[in-house]
Amino acid sequence: MMNAHKMRMFAAILALAIAPASVAMPASRPFAHMVTGNITSQPIGHYEFCQTHKDECSIRLPSSLPAKVTEYGWDMIQEINTAVNARYEARTDMEIYGREEVWAYPTTAGDCEDFVLQKRKELAEKGFSVADLLITVVRKPDGEGHAVLTVRTSEGDFILDNLTDDVKLWTDTNYTFLKRQASFNTGRWVTIEDGRDILVGALR
Repeated sequence: MMNAHKMRMFAAILALAIAPASVAMPASRPFAHMVTGNITSQPIGHYEFCQTHKDECSIRLPSSLPAKVTEYGWDMIQEINTAVNARYEARTDMEIYGREEVWAYPTTAGDCEDFVLQKRKELAEKGFSVADLLITVVRKPDGEGHAVLTVRTSEGDFILDNLTDDVKLWTDTNYTFLKRQASFNTGRWVTIEDGRDILVGALR
């Protein structure tokens, strides 16, 4: 029979052996979820998109906590972000359509909003709730506007971006977050209170 010391060593080795199965999933962190505020204006591009995709912009959903994502789900998020980024050429609306602010599903090329729409569509087809797939408007450090997809999860709000294949927690990006689709209504938008201001104050 094992003595107490050997039994403790065996238990430690067993724990290390099974640990990698859960390491791939992000750990929850303080301020991992955005704080949203009041209903705000809908971007003109999304408004016009909704005129031709009414069924996608009239979904009302009960308020709910973000879902827990399985390891397979995280693989799917990463895979779709990378695949869509590689599949389409990044071009401006002016280059493609000859005018600004055209939100559409890309065929061969698109701008940031088009990449977001495609990723949202593909993740929804894989079973993700549209309540957790939210088009989000941000400001880049140079002041330029940009769109990304926020995926709400129980571990935090993660960002899918056509400028990088890395899926990051929203607080790990260098963007200023302005507004996003409401989780309870696909045709409404809400403001975002950038909680990193609170985080910085807490760390001082």
